Parts: sequence; structure tokens; C-alpha cells
Amino acid sequence: MTDALLQVEDLVVETRNRTVGGTAGGGATPRQLVHGISFTVRHEKVAIVGESGSGKSLTARAIMGLLPSSLTARAAGLRLGKTDLAGLDARGWQRLRGRHIGLVLQDPKFSLNPAHRVGRQVEEALLLHGRVPKAERRRRALAMLAQVGLDDPERVYGNLPAELSGGMGQRVMIAAMLIGEPELLIADEPTSALDHVVRDQILELLDRLARERGMGLLLISHDLQQVSRFADRVLVMRQGSIVDALPADELARASHPYTRGLWQARPSAATYGTRLPTPDTPQVLRSGDERP
Repeated sequence: MTDALLQVEDLVVETRNRTVGGTAGGGATPRQLVHGISFTVRHEKVAIVGESGSGKSLTARAIMGLLPSSLTARAAGLRLGKTDLAGLDARGWQRLRGRHIGLVLQDPKFSLNPAHRVGRQVEEALLLHGRVPKAERRRRALAMLAQVGLDDPERVYGNLPAELSGGMGQRVMIAAMLIGEPELLIADEPTSALDHVVRDQILELLDRLARERGMGLLLISHDLQQVSRFADRVLVMRQGSIVDALPADELARASHPYTRGLWQARPSAATYGTRLPTPDTPQVLRSGDERP
């Protein structure tokens, strides 16, 4: 386990307070939304898949220390390399994010600041994590915009986010997250707001950059067919628990009933206009039962 970039052990995400039954005198107790999950990410592409509400994005935000104030996380172990994430304060997170770990969200319209030009936003990690001269920041930002496949980096550098297409905006987000050269990138549904052709382009870009940089990648997705082509390993979540774990290229032959049900529920031209099957109720894997 010494080569693990990210180690998650018995991670729980829960509400801070909740009235039971909604009646007076009912008391208050936390409600668990993620139930003690455990997994590792090495120098590889790991996907977390599941239905909406399964806890995928909550897991990503807990790892990044970005849960809303109404939720809290605790874990027996939560480490990025040698850094104990559970023990970080606000200053510690500021030093870590962008430099050692990055997060790409699903829609650049809500992730990029509409008031600031692209160049400033791509350079932000360099401003926060080092005394990089202005000319060097610009040079590195332009190089990064070119590396993520933007045809005219000089023009894009001076654009406002509203002047970009969805695919261009997502490439800018990836550039902003990678310019600090993090060891681990978390991508939370990075293609859900894009059309089919651009989705494949963005995933191919992430794949290439992960391989070139030796970077770990944690992909949050609901698209099993996409994941089967792109990821190395898959963790399947349902109702806040990991119910299956398997190599991505074995998704079509999964033995777990819930994973099989998800795979069979994929929409396609052949199933257009028909009712898709509902995944079977799974037998949940207990903490520590993650399969390789």
C-alpha cells in the first residue's frame, strides 16, 4: 500500500443534526449518507459509478474537504500520500488544493468565475502556491491551454467564460486544475453537460494527461459504458455504500446482481422507447471487502 496516492478507510458522511420523525421531542441525530466506505487510488484511473443519490459526489467532496456546512465527514483513515486529510485546517487545505490534489466539476458555467478572464483563472494555482513572475505565469498558462487541446491559447487566455463553448470551458477547467501539477485529480461527472462527441474528447484528454504525468485519477460517473472503456478499476456505489469493485473491462461480465442490473439498464438505440430494467437490490459489501 506504500504506492497508494489516496487511502480512504471507513469514510462516513452524515448530516450534523436531524430531527427524527419531525415531531417535538423526537430528539436530534445525525443521518448517514455515506456508510463507512474504504478504497485506495494508486497511479491509475479509478471510477466510482452509481445512480443519482448513491453518494458518489459526496465522497469526492469529502475527500476534497468541500462538504457543505450542513454535512460532516469522519474516517478511520483519509490520506493523500503522507498527508492526513482528516487533520487539515483551512490553511492546510489551501496549501493542498491545486498543488497536490485537484477537482474538476461537471459544468464550467458554475465552476469558472464569470467576471474574470480565463488567463487569470488558469494562473490562480501559481499565484497561491509560489512566487511565480507574471511573465512566467502567462507562459505556463498558455502552454497548459495548448496542452489541453485549445487551438488558439492566446485568444482563449483573454476570453471571459461566457465566450467559450461547453467543451472549451471544460478544457479550461482541466487546465486550471493541472497547472499546479497535482498528484491526484478528481473529476466529478466532467462530461455530463457535454454532447457525445465532446464527451469522448474530454475523456481521451484526461486519459492522455494522466498517463503522461503519472497522475492518479478518480472519476465520478453514472455512465458505465464510458467507464468500461476509460477506467482501470470501478467501484460501484448504491445508497451510500460500495456494493461491488472490479476491473473496468469486466463490467459487461459482472457477477454482482446490482452491477449487472446497472449494465443492462444502459440506454441505447436498441432500447429506445422501451422501459429499461430496474437493477436488483444488492448485497452490500462490508467495509474492507473491496475486491481488487
